[in-house]
Amino acid sequence: MIVVVMCSACGEYQRILKSPDSEYKYSYAKKYFNAKKYSKSVPLLEELYTFFKGTSYAEESLYLLAQSYYGMQDYQMASQYFGIYYNTYPNGEFTELSRYYSAYGLYLNSADPRLDQTQTYKALEQLQLYMEYYPQSERAAMVQSLMFELQEKLAYKELLAVRLYYNLGTYMGNNYLSCVITARNALKNYPYTKYREDFLFYTIRAKYELALVSVDELLQGRYREVVDEYYNYMNEFPEGKYVRQVQRYHDYVSRYIVSNY
Repeated sequence: MIVVVMCSACGEYQRILKSPDSEYKYSYAKKYFNAKKYSKSVPLLEELYTFFKGTSYAEESLYLLAQSYYGMQDYQMASQYFGIYYNTYPNGEFTELSRYYSAYGLYLNSADPRLDQTQTYKALEQLQLYMEYYPQSERAAMVQSLMFELQEKLAYKELLAVRLYYNLGTYMGNNYLSCVITARNALKNYPYTKYREDFLFYTIRAKYELALVSVDELLQGRYREVVDEYYNYMNEFPEGKYVRQVQRYHDYVSRYIVSNY
């Protein structure tokens, strides 16, 4: 009986797909969409939304197609069709929702910090655009929260790079300098990140190690840079988690500088 029912359902769907009656197809597309059978609504809506251009069904069919892809968790395709919708209908019934779901789908599609972050940057761009278009929206606070979350993800990716450069040390070049540059750029790009203390710590840590491998004529200047970074860290995090290590770097270079005057 189960096989018979399944075959019957398949046969019915094939008849719908082959039907020349667009309104008949659309009624079933909406039926499948409402039943969350998105794998069935998508093929119908893919065909119909182009056929319906210039008709009263055009706007809704395009929006339902985008939402069907969203329901299938194909956020890349969903974002593409939401984009087509709000560019085609800038003042449409579903324009705000399309901008929101386009951005939110890209947010959901954002990769782990260890992977490529192209989708994260796209999501941030779309979220920012949503805020520019709808600053008073009831979703505005949540959208801002999503933006902060994605920025923290990007900051963490930078922290992973900083740690990697530090751990590589002098392997095949001066990675301590790359560590410092990456940390400084991260602080510039994400000044309010929760990883701010880590970036400051790795800056002084890398500068300390950089001084240890410096030639004699650069030692004094680089040890003074360590002292400068010590004060930068202590001014912001006088009771931070790295205070003891930072203090140790400072005490060592301070003795060295004094002994050479």
